[in-house]
Amino acid sequence: MSFSRHTIRVAAFQALFALIATPDEDREQLYRQLLKLDANEEVPAYLEELVNGVLDHQDEIDQTISQYLEPGWTVERLERPNLVILRLALYELQFEKLPVAVAINEALQLAKSFSDDKSRRFINGVLGHYEQEHANK
Repeated sequence: MSFSRHTIRVAAFQALFALIATPDEDREQLYRQLLKLDANEEVPAYLEELVNGVLDHQDEIDQTISQYLEPGWTVERLERPNLVILRLALYELQFEKLPVAVAINEALQLAKSFSDDKSRRFINGVLGHYEQEHANK
């Protein structure tokens, strides 16, 4: 079965969110549940790449997020859905070289589904500051 990149990002968000609470969970099984895959269907490679990439580069991504937070705020203080959305967007920006407009749009779509308006504005602000800083690089 073929999945859109958006559907894969939704599944990656859900997997990363679940792995915060249960880091030892069987990822393959989790992916299959999220995408409702049969035993003979392959897990999309991009889903594995996103989840593994975010987890492998989490410290570096969190440092990037920290640069764009208001004074006194830390990554640990962020609401978990917002943190996962930012990690996913920044992973795709920094390591997959996704165009900034696409990454921001996808992050805002995830926030629309899994967060609230205030969170969407916050995510847009953080990614907007990232975009401004990296526009000339």
